[in-house]
Amino acid sequence: MPRVKSNVVRLKRKKKVMKLAKGYFGGRSKLWKAAKESVERAAKYAYRDRRRKKGEFRRLWIIRINAAARLHELSYNRLMNGLRKAGVEINRKVLADLAVHDPTAFGQLAEVAKKAL
Repeated sequence: MPRVKSNVVRLKRKKKVMKLAKGYFGGRSKLWKAAKESVERAAKYAYRDRRRKKGEFRRLWIIRINAAARLHELSYNRLMNGLRKAGVEINRKVLADLAVHDPTAFGQLAEVAKKAL
């Protein structure tokens, strides 16, 4: 079997990793092994947290909706149940945005939910 000297590919891969490690502290941005490990770990966290971010936003929206609903003498679950019974199909993202930026529209939705209950 012939001997393979993967110089071009190896250096290209190394260059890519070192570019990603720019800005890391100390040897993590200068030394190959430390940079490679740091970049791999960073990629792993980035992958995990792209998925985790969706849940965090959903939690934030629910907190905002609940706070606004309580101003109208409703809890979050009663508001959502009332909207579902009234046939109002609005997602949590839009509902939370209304709660923050357009309280009057949110108040009208709260009244619709109260009537449906």
